[in-house]
Amino acid sequence: MSKRRRARENVLKSLYAIELSGNPVDTVIDDVVLQTEGDKDIVDFAIKLIKKSIDHRKEFDEIIKKKLLNWDIDRVALLDKILLRQSICEFLYFKDIPPKVTINEAVELAKKFSTKKSGQFVNGLLDSILKDLKKEGKISKKGRGLRESN
Repeated sequence: MSKRRRARENVLKSLYAIELSGNPVDTVIDDVVLQTEGDKDIVDFAIKLIKKSIDHRKEFDEIIKKKLLNWDIDRVALLDKILLRQSICEFLYFKDIPPKVTINEAVELAKKFSTKKSGQFVNGLLDSILKDLKKEGKISKKGRGLRESN
């Protein structure tokens, strides 16, 4: 398993723990991320992704709601919702990560940790959200191999 995938897995576990327990973010980071990650860059990536995902949760939920036709966001499986937020966060705030990588990683985590159909659900929603964000000019990726054609 790649270091970033393991970090994303720990981010998912951390965000899930925060959502269910209500424990302080820093306590969960200490218990989950700092106990399992060693590489400073990976730890920094995981902490930044956790904190940005939490700080912008309402914004991300609004983006998700726009795509849930005739479906209430509260009915979306919690793990799927967390993965969607985490992925939207990567789209918007991690300029060095190609969107295709973000989607692939989210799909793999959904298959591993969520329901039988979560991989397809997450893939379809993220693809649609990415298209909208591109149209709105909100995706700004920099670096070699990160510029994608429409």
